[in-house]
Amino acid sequence: MRCLIVEDDAAIARDIAAALTGAGFLTEHAADGETAWFRGGTEDYDLVVLDLGLPRLDGLSVLKRWRSEGCDMPVLVLTARGSWHERVEGIDSGADDYLPKPFRMEELIARSRALVRRSGGRLNPLQEIGRLTLDTNRQTVSVAGRAIAVTALEFRLLGYLVMQAGRVVPPTELLEHLYGDDASRDVNAVEAVIARLRRKTGAGIIGTRRGFGYFLEGAE
Repeated sequence: MRCLIVEDDAAIARDIAAALTGAGFLTEHAADGETAWFRGGTEDYDLVVLDLGLPRLDGLSVLKRWRSEGCDMPVLVLTARGSWHERVEGIDSGADDYLPKPFRMEELIARSRALVRRSGGRLNPLQEIGRLTLDTNRQTVSVAGRAIAVTALEFRLLGYLVMQAGRVVPPTELLEHLYGDDASRDVNAVEAVIARLRRKTGAGIIGTRRGFGYFLEGAE
């Protein structure tokens, strides 16, 4: 899951990034509103964590611009504790959830995971597609009840395919959600991760539609 953290406080941004990275997210950072607005409108994110007090362009204005432009990624707004009017205005502007500062990272992770599941129409943290089972809370994988040891990168790829279950995902789209804006990577890196996962999970889990991309077998 690819997440944009919009926060001008560098220390808070680092802490959020560390927590979400440990929970299986690929994180990127924008320190001001104008940069956030541009990146959110031109890149494909599964989640945005948005602080409202930003330089150059405030968070509510960023959010309103995104929604007016048709950007529908889930947005978790960070607000000052007790600022109920900010929370109301944030939700009215298109926020999907809010979290008052200061907050515990465990709650941030839980809310972030819930928003991503909800956006994919999957409310249960235990996701089953055919013989494949992912526990998004524990970050574990099993096939037909057999536990499979995977890396964080491999889990992120499987998690994205689960979110997109029922459609064929192009390699370039997987590349964005695995590596973000890392220009040193190309689709060969995605193919290498797919190959490793197939060795671990066996046949009948990750399918290929030649010339189009990858999909999870057994998805309705």
